[in-house]
Amino acid sequence: MIRLILLLVSTFGILSSAFGQKAEVVVYTALDQIYSEPLLKKFEQQIGIKVLPVYDTESNKTVGLVNRLIAEKARPQCDVFWNNEVARTLVLKDKGILASYASPTAEGIPEKYRDAEHFWTGFAARGRILIVNTDLVSEAHLPSSIWDLADPRWHGQTAIANPLFGTTGTHIAALFAVLGPEKTKKYFRAIKTNKTITAPSNSAVRDMAARGEIAFGLTDTDDANGAIEDGKPVKIVVPDQEEDAMGVLVIPNTVALIAGAPHETEGQRLIDFLLSKETEEYLAQCRSAQIPLRPGVEKPGKVLDLEKLRVMDIVYAQIAETLPDSTKFVHDELPGFQSRSNQ
Repeated sequence: MIRLILLLVSTFGILSSAFGQKAEVVVYTALDQIYSEPLLKKFEQQIGIKVLPVYDTESNKTVGLVNRLIAEKARPQCDVFWNNEVARTLVLKDKGILASYASPTAEGIPEKYRDAEHFWTGFAARGRILIVNTDLVSEAHLPSSIWDLADPRWHGQTAIANPLFGTTGTHIAALFAVLGPEKTKKYFRAIKTNKTITAPSNSAVRDMAARGEIAFGLTDTDDANGAIEDGKPVKIVVPDQEEDAMGVLVIPNTVALIAGAPHETEGQRLIDFLLSKETEEYLAQCRSAQIPLRPGVEKPGKVLDLEKLRVMDIVYAQIAETLPDSTKFVHDELPGFQSRSNQ
């Protein structure tokens, strides 16, 4: 089925060129360029549609692209939004910026990771894990939960990424949904009191753990795997896996068609490509070690297996509902976190 779709799209690209019109598609992507660019180039080569990508920056993950899409709503410039998380994709849906598109290549992706109205589809996820420096923390004293960030024995020895952006912001909104606002606020006030450091990004948390500047930090599986592949003295601990624990938060990539997209047909073809089994295999095999959502996708041992994890029980739409309140809390109370510059 996928090969038939790709053949039809290739034919479309040839016909467009024959009439002097070079088919193209504009994609805004929040996935790191090192991982997204090879896939976009492969799409160009296989399908014959020129890709015009706009990448985010590490410092304002996702938020900058989302704000740009909101600003462009009246005159869309983008065809496809490839987000590396889900919360702000849902915000765009609520604002009427996304169009419904049911991709035939989404078959096999569990319904939990797909919008019931086809405004977005998830693929290739990351887990929110603890990265631990093994020179500083023995096997007998490994942290096992995100709650350990608030444990006084780790005072001043832990870090999280900037809570206004990226997966950290999504994580806080998810905790608002699962634990409730008051318990979540109490938790973050506790880790603030415990002198948890706010790093600029998840990759900065990784680097601090790798250099031994912290005992452990909260980051994403792709960042942590990079440090492991580089031979750094770190390991991944999947948090909250005990019986009755809340489980690890899994955050999928999401892809969506923009309402009023200038190149709607080409945008649909790019979405079909990104939602293929081959894309999940690539993202699992490369340095990012992303977690396939489909069962049966070939992956190396370094990649977490969803079927063996205790995963946080959350409906992703709940994250969008709690995001305004969690963001307000971050603005009001979390900027006072201990920063790396004022230690």
